[in-house]
Amino acid sequence: MAFDPVFLSNFTLVLTAFAAAFLIALWISLVIWTYRDARSRTRDPLVRTLSALLTAVLNLPGVLVYLILRPQRTLEEEYQRTLEEEALLQALEDLPLCPGCERRVKEDWQVCPNCHTKLKKNCHNCSKLMELPWNICPYCGTPAPGARIEATSIDEALKNIRVADEAPSVRLESEPSEES
Repeated sequence: MAFDPVFLSNFTLVLTAFAAAFLIALWISLVIWTYRDARSRTRDPLVRTLSALLTAVLNLPGVLVYLILRPQRTLEEEYQRTLEEEALLQALEDLPLCPGCERRVKEDWQVCPNCHTKLKKNCHNCSKLMELPWNICPYCGTPAPGARIEATSIDEALKNIRVADEAPSVRLESEPSEES
């Protein structure tokens, strides 16, 4: 078998061309990846452009510098984290406060354990907890004792009042008497 220097030269040229094409494709893809990654992590167009230029000029060392300096979280992750924080704060704010000492109390407490302020009252019929201003139990529909009933007519209100039958009748002076 004869050794052909022209074939070896052509083979080396082809391998070098493939290696150069691969390195150029890698370089371009790193620049594009850096720009896209910076776009997902910051809103500042100057930072995006500078990070892509850093990668374009320095290639792999530029990517390493970008990876060290880039923001830790993406914009989407920051948004999700903000939503989680707001949900936690909302859950804390939804806990009721004692009107006496402004400390957090639980829904099923009748009395504040800190200042002994009455928070709820029991229904006289079903014994479930009711808010203090409620005039009717939402569980059984029983009116609270002493509660004013809004839909009561005058006849229903007067029904329970007894009129004294034995009360003497009062005659007015202007009424004519039967004797005259």
